[in-house]
Amino acid sequence: MDVTDETFQEEVLTRSATVPVVVDLWAPWCGPCKTLGPMLEKAVADTDGAVALAKVNVDENPRVAQSFQVQSIPAVFAIRNAQVVDQFIGAVPEAQVTAFIERLAPAPSEADLLVAAGDEASLRKALELAPDHAGGIEALARLLIDRGDAAEALAILGRIPETDATRLLAADARLLEAGVDVSDTGRDEIAGKLDGLLEKVRDDDAARQEFVDLLEALGPSDPRTNEYRRALAARLF
Repeated sequence: MDVTDETFQEEVLTRSATVPVVVDLWAPWCGPCKTLGPMLEKAVADTDGAVALAKVNVDENPRVAQSFQVQSIPAVFAIRNAQVVDQFIGAVPEAQVTAFIERLAPAPSEADLLVAAGDEASLRKALELAPDHAGGIEALARLLIDRGDAAEALAILGRIPETDATRLLAADARLLEAGVDVSDTGRDEIAGKLDGLLEKVRDDDAARQEFVDLLEALGPSDPRTNEYRRALAARLF
């Protein structure tokens, strides 16, 4: 992905909390950059999503370049949890590029392989081996919600810190318990329920939680979501 001064915080620093991000500082006039770029892209693609690549044109995005204090390009930095964990400067042999990327993407654990299998038995076995495996917890919670077992889904989700993904799953589970259809066919029903809850959210904690859960289910792509968020803020503040 191409990253700019404006998107660097979200696309690199924030994203690096969940996946290592390799930052490639380059420029169109840089010959060695044109050699190195395709090697980085191939090595990252070979990780099947275990590592992300962010390409930054330093001519167009000087703030990013300044933040790394680079004096020459190409310059490559590996970011994990918003910290630089590895780096190199200049065009290097392909074997060195591959080794650099492989250090960021260790071989999958037994739990990882079980989660990749995706069936319920494998997911439960994975969580026996790694009780806080985020991918396993999310996948099993989704299976449980889809078959109507909201209580166990919520219990499993409570094992790990909240993320955007787990917040949506938890919202779906709570709404399932409340008998709300959170599928695409239930979107009009969701909007109707939001209207009905607006007058209660100020003084009723349960109504406020259901309202927030319904917003999660409606999703950020629905144009009504921001309207209802503003309406909620107006009632609360």
